[in-house]
This record gives sequence, C-alpha cells and structure tokens, in this order.
Amino acid sequence: MIQLQDVQFGYKKKKLLFDNLNLTLQPGYIYGLLGKNGAGKSSLLKHIAGLLYPDRGSCRVFGYDATDRNPNMLQDIYIIPEEFNLPGMSLNAFVKTNAVFYAKFNHEQFDSYIREFDIPADAKLSTLSYGQKKKFFISFGLATNARLLILDEPTNGLDIPSKSQFRKIMASALDEEKIIVISTHQVRDLENLIDNIVVLEHGNIIFNRNIADISERMAFEYNLAGVPEDEILYSEDLHGRRAGIVKNLSGFDSRVDMELLFNGIVKDAEKINRHFANQNYESSI
Repeated sequence: MIQLQDVQFGYKKKKLLFDNLNLTLQPGYIYGLLGKNGAGKSSLLKHIAGLLYPDRGSCRVFGYDATDRNPNMLQDIYIIPEEFNLPGMSLNAFVKTNAVFYAKFNHEQFDSYIREFDIPADAKLSTLSYGQKKKFFISFGLATNARLLILDEPTNGLDIPSKSQFRKIMASALDEEKIIVISTHQVRDLENLIDNIVVLEHGNIIFNRNIADISERMAFEYNLAGVPEDEILYSEDLHGRRAGIVKNLSGFDSRVDMELLFNGIVKDAEKINRHFANQNYESSI
C-alpha cells in the first residue's frame, strides 16, 4: 500500500503546491492520474518515488518512508518518464547492466514483451524510433516485476496498433500485489484499462473514484435533448449537439467516457462529488 498523509510541499520561492494532501493507493489496481498542465501530477509521482521530500507530512510506500530511499523499496519501484534518454548500447547490454538492480526481473517476460511490441532483439537503442524506445522502456519496466510501476504519458509516440498492444500487455501484467499509476492527458487511450481515477487540480485531489462506482452512478450521453435538467450533472457542446454526464437511473452499468468525465470534474468537481455523496441516490427499477 502507498499512503500520503497530510503532505505539504512547495518549491522554493513559490506558494504551496500541496497543502495537507492525502491519498491511499491499494495493490491490485491500475490508477489513472489525470490533471491539466501544472496541476502537480509529476510532483506527486516524485513524492511517491522518493525523489521529492514533503516539507511536512509523510509518504509511505510498502511500509517504508519514501524519503529514506531504502534499497528494498527502490527495487520495487520502476518509473517510465515521458521524456528520457537511453544510452547508445544494445538492448541486451542495457538489460544486462540494469536488470541486476531488480531482484524479480524476469528475462523470459522481457523477451515476450519485446516480441509483442515487434522490437528487434538485436537492435541498438540508438537506432530505434521514439515509439520503439518507449515500447522498450515499457517492456523493461514490466519485466522488473516491481510492485509499483509509474508511467508518465506512456502512449505518447505510440501508433494505433501499439496502443492496442500496450493496453493488452498492461491488463495482463497486473496482479494482486502490484500498483500501477498512469499519468496522462490521453484519456481515451486508457478507457477499459483504468480501475480508479484520481484527478489533481492546483495541487489538490478533487476526485478519487473507482470506475465501477462511476459506471453505476453516472451515464454518458451524446444528445441531451429531452433529458430533464435536474438529471444532468455536466454538459458541453459536441459536434453541434449537447452532450454530457447524467445521473444513471437505468439500473445498468454504463460505459465511462473518461474525456467527458474529466471535463465535468474540472468544471464542477463539487457537483460531481456531491452526486456520489448523496446517500439517498437510488437507481430506478
């Protein structure tokens, strides 16, 4: 488990970014960390990985204080950043040099992933395209079998077939001991993959809900004509029609449109959260 408790943090000469931030991440889930540029997503991930230290409060990762950067904790964390530089060496040389830092690294898994991603096993990293380098990095990260995998914009640079492969591989890689955190703007790339959505805005967590709960309590409509206003939680113009989020009164789980959801949360998180807090909510029969 990962637990941030009453975290306060600010960069030098700037106002506080986090003020009493609290967040708990449980094993066995893929978390989608969403937020606009400057919301604090990268800083939050760096706190979890022990790369930034809170001014006050605590961040504990699998029982360790993240600020101690205990080797037993670090071998169970792997970060795939949005921007990276890979050395001019072969894939095999990179694996040989770096896999030793991860006690659970599985070479057979790594070989399987690069085959799935169509990456030549004998290639040099410097000859790969950006998308291939990203797929290599993802393959290596998954093969570490680290209990915490952090991915920052993992689908940037991937073509459509590669995005499909990514979703397939990520879904199969999760187990009951792992926590996967994906920070992204490409929300549509993660539909049907994310278990829990966390939205960060101005250093505050304004939404944190399980997809199953969202699917049960909300419906996403692309033509709100005829829908009573008291059932509408959020609306926007979409291709000449009024689309949005409504109360799910059907009694059936809906398909979650993550882009509409994110837009609705950013516009009026209080209204969205109030809908979930309403204990008198009942689906129609």
